[in-house]
Formats: sequence, structure tokens, C-alpha cells
Amino acid sequence: MLKFDLLKESSEIQGSNQSKARLGTITTDHGVIQTPVFMPVGTLGSVKSMSKEDLDHCNAQIILGNTYHLYLRPGCEVIEHMEGLHEFISWNKPMLTDSGGFQFFSLAKLAKFRDEGVSFQSHIDGSRHFFSPEKAVEIQMILGSDIMMSLDWCIGYPSSEKQVMDALNKTTLWAKRGFDFWQEKGSVNSLFGIIQGGMYKHLRTLSARQLTDIDFPGFAIGGLSVGEPRELMYEMADHTLPLLPRDKPRYIMGVGTPENLVELVGMGCDMFDCVMPSRNARNGQLFTNTGTMNIYNAKFRFDKNPIDGACSCYTCQNYSRSYLRHLYKSRELLAYRLNTIHNIYYYTQLMGKMRKAIEQNRFLEFKREFFSIRSE
Repeated sequence: MLKFDLLKESSEIQGSNQSKARLGTITTDHGVIQTPVFMPVGTLGSVKSMSKEDLDHCNAQIILGNTYHLYLRPGCEVIEHMEGLHEFISWNKPMLTDSGGFQFFSLAKLAKFRDEGVSFQSHIDGSRHFFSPEKAVEIQMILGSDIMMSLDWCIGYPSSEKQVMDALNKTTLWAKRGFDFWQEKGSVNSLFGIIQGGMYKHLRTLSARQLTDIDFPGFAIGGLSVGEPRELMYEMADHTLPLLPRDKPRYIMGVGTPENLVELVGMGCDMFDCVMPSRNARNGQLFTNTGTMNIYNAKFRFDKNPIDGACSCYTCQNYSRSYLRHLYKSRELLAYRLNTIHNIYYYTQLMGKMRKAIEQNRFLEFKREFFSIRSE
């Protein structure tokens, strides 16, 4: 069972700026996670183009799998036969699985929401399926993830207050049912609740109150980074995070850019996931200490330098910008692997730097330096 230890809370105040950053550990059956932490997304049991050894090199502490996609293929019967997702993909560290709620949001034309759950058509072959909150938990128990997410209704931006309230009510109903099922089964996996409420502060408050009345081991904030302006996302996060229990992990789902992570760690968030480092790598965009780099630009054709001279990743230690540009322009498969190694390494190192800054009680100094050297 999951155990969260809050090791340090930042007490820095500089003028009107205050840090609420937290340092902690999450202990699971597959290892200890140092927080704040970024979780690379391995939708189908694979962080695209990366091997287990690549993830180890990048110091990935935990990865995320997708319940919706893994349910459709390879299917629960395969993963159960292979004794769980950890064994199936040869990953011996912690793993989190989401409930499918975001996929039902992004594939909304194929899904119908009812009190009982979500009926949907497979985006692969059109076959019909149904997820109840109990089934979402049951599937994740078969997957064997260390952290499971309760089924929620993620709603986009903009949405009316009535639409958001409907989604909130279903999310609360499903959270209670999923929690009761999890308790009944005596699962060793840990189940997190998901706060919804759209871009309405009073609904975020209501959702947080309803969900924290249920004794989940941890809580996530869902429904951010769904099309809203960046400042509105920060406003909702800053409002909601203090409403969550101090002694349990706080997770903001699906966020985001390096700048997002620094801002949200300063607000007191512990866990993040996002496809951005791996997806952007496949599109030729690389993250560096001074901003983003589009490796396909002509100016890198004769550039002998690594992506980032301050980076110790495998890619930066062995390959030039010129070569990486050539691989990408030629659509060589190696481009995707090398670019992704760099981006995931950058993200995990960024989190490590923030953990060190919190430990040394200089997070606000770190944040100021981080933004001062970025070109975009």
C-alpha cells in the first residue's frame, strides 16, 4: 500500500512572492518515488521509442500507462496471463494508470456519459464497450499498477456552469462507487480521486470537499490544460491545491511545459504527467535550459555542438545538432529515440533541480534563475 511522507514544506517569502513547494517521498511496492516528480507517459506500456534502459538512464522514477488503450489492446486477458503490466513490459519501478476519463473526453464523439458509467466505441475497430467506475478499477487491478485513478468526467473549456456541474456530480458518484469497490476487493493497489469543477472556483471547492470526504490515499486535479488560457489554469490550480489534504500526494494531470512545472511546483503540487516531452521530440522540438529548439532549422546544418552543452544525457554526450538535424530531416527512426531521450532526461533533471532547491530552501531563487535565462 502507498505511503506518503512529507519531508519539507518551503517557507520562502520574497516580497509578494511566496513558495508553497513541497518535498516528499511516495513508497510503493515497486520502490520509493522522490517528489515532486514528473512521470513519462507510456500509453500502451511503452514510452514511445524508448527502452527500459533508456528510461533508467533518464532517471525515470515512475511511468504512466493508459487503461483505455491497454484494455483495447493487447487486452486484459493478455496482461493477466503475463502476470501484470510490470512483468509484461519488464518495468520493475512504480507505475500509475489513468482511468480512461481523459480518453473519453478526447474521443467524445465515440462516448456517451450516464450515471452508470461511460459507453463507447473503440477508435480501433468500432466495437462497443462500457466502463463503469467499478470496471475501471477492476481493469487497473488486473494491470497491477501501483497507483490507480478513479473514473472521472473530464470536461473541456469553455463549458457552461451547468455542464460542469453535471460532470462534477457524475465524477463524485463514480468516485464513491469506485472507492467502495476498491475497498471491497482489498486491493494492494492505491486509488486516487480526481477533482473536477472546470474553471469555476466554487465548483472546484465543492468537488474538493466531496472527494476529500472519501479517504483516498492521494488526490489529482483533472480538467486542466483542456484549452483554457495558461493564467486561468494557474488560477484554478492555485485555488484548488490548498483544498487538498496536506499529508497526501497532490497530482495535476496532463500538465505540461517546463514553465508549467516550475510554476505549479511552487504552488504545492507533487506529481505531473504529460506527453509533451516525447511527442514534441518526435516533432523535432527539444527542450533546453534556455528554451525550446527546433532541430530541423537550417541554422543547425553545420552545428557541431550538442543540443545543450549543460546536459549530460546520452544524446548530448554523443551527437551533434548537425547529425540530429540530418536524422530528423531524413525521417530516420533513430531521430525519435535520441530526441526523446534528451527531452525526458531534461524533464527528470528539471524535477531533480527543483527538489534540491526545495531542500536548500531556495526555490524562489531557482525559479527566478530558471525564467531569467529562457529565450521563449
